[in-house]
Amino acid sequence: MTEYVVLILGDADRWWSSMSLKEREDGYAEYDRFGAELTRRGHKIVGGAELHPTTEARTVQPGGQSITDGPFVETAEQVGGFYQVETSDPDDLMECCKIIAGLGDAVEVRRCVSPEERPS
Repeated sequence: MTEYVVLILGDADRWWSSMSLKEREDGYAEYDRFGAELTRRGHKIVGGAELHPTTEARTVQPGGQSITDGPFVETAEQVGGFYQVETSDPDDLMECCKIIAGLGDAVEVRRCVSPEERPS
């Protein structure tokens, strides 16, 4: 099986904070459904987390000489969370990702570099 990272991209700082409690509960239920569907279809979740808002982020700037508060790049889209998934069917993984994309955020799926692919 190959490992992928599923990145949830959007304006989580604004989006989640503007939702009612019921809307948030419904959103979390969709994430639970996503996880259950991955398992049902034979994908394996090996890691992941919801992230705190970018207002709590700190960034080591290129060159490593300074640390700043907040994200390095100013953009409307930030990573709000991620899953690490092992699968032998990336096309089906993409189909499953439509569940959480239905909530309004983009979902980016990227294959992880395996140890065998690294130069020795």
